[in-house]
Amino acid sequence: MRKRILPVIVLLFAALVINSAVQAQTAATPQPTPVRPTPDIADGKYGTLPANTFDLWKASSTRPTPLLVYIHGGGLNSGNKTEMSVNLLNEMLKAGITVMSINYRLTADGAIYPQHYMDSARAIQFARAHAKEFNIDPKRVAAAGSSAGGMTSLWIGFHDDMADKKNADPVLRQSTRLKVMAVTAAQSTLVPDVVIKYVGPLALQYQTYFSGKMLGLTPEEAKSPRGIEMFKAISPMTYLTKDDPPVWSYYSIPNTPLTSESTVSAAIHHTGFGVALKEAMDKLGIECKLRHKDDGQKVNEDMIRFLLKYL
Repeated sequence: MRKRILPVIVLLFAALVINSAVQAQTAATPQPTPVRPTPDIADGKYGTLPANTFDLWKASSTRPTPLLVYIHGGGLNSGNKTEMSVNLLNEMLKAGITVMSINYRLTADGAIYPQHYMDSARAIQFARAHAKEFNIDPKRVAAAGSSAGGMTSLWIGFHDDMADKKNADPVLRQSTRLKVMAVTAAQSTLVPDVVIKYVGPLALQYQTYFSGKMLGLTPEEAKSPRGIEMFKAISPMTYLTKDDPPVWSYYSIPNTPLTSESTVSAAIHHTGFGVALKEAMDKLGIECKLRHKDDGQKVNEDMIRFLLKYL
């Protein structure tokens, strides 16, 4: 009996050793670095200002494709169009979605509300004005972005159409309306009372937003009734109505209350902003998919599925 068992044990041990060696070799093998594809248009101009630049990657198709306009984050104060994830860019193109990543005026360079937003809105209008050249369907346009870029996407998406049909500039005659938005770590509101309710007072310590500089105000003016009205004006949820597009949102901060050890960065990117938005959109019957760090789903795949559902 022992003679039969011994070879089996030896074989099992050998299999475990080989399996462990294979796993170790796989873990040690460096994964290839994703390659950013060369844009079809690099540093294109969507306006006359120095910051009005974009990169465009055309999805391979003989028919007009949907367009995603990517708006970078940085508190409306910093960042640039190269910040879009290479993996996300490649997956968008693979899914047949053309991508336009844009720069816009920043607070650090003297921009004040609504200049940041209006640059991004113009980029959307510019793409529509060049739909044939870009091989896009002007009726299937989405916006995406992280943090301030997500906030900008939501503000434009919820805002009434800003097309000026009588404007001498043909770009400004185009629609700014979107079919869908996909945002990460986005601030859905900057109204102080609402931020405190859904996130906590720690978020108000994020001076890039709440010092008043991006509104053209002093810190004292930012706390005045005039300042509160301007925080309402810059907040996407102020413009939310039942005819607005759906939203996919993701937050990498755990969906738990802030603690005494939480950082200001964690507060200003907290899931509470998404909770506030979803509650408001649910009341209006508009789909808002809220994702967060601990839900176990793949982020990029889920985002693209949601976008394609509406594009």
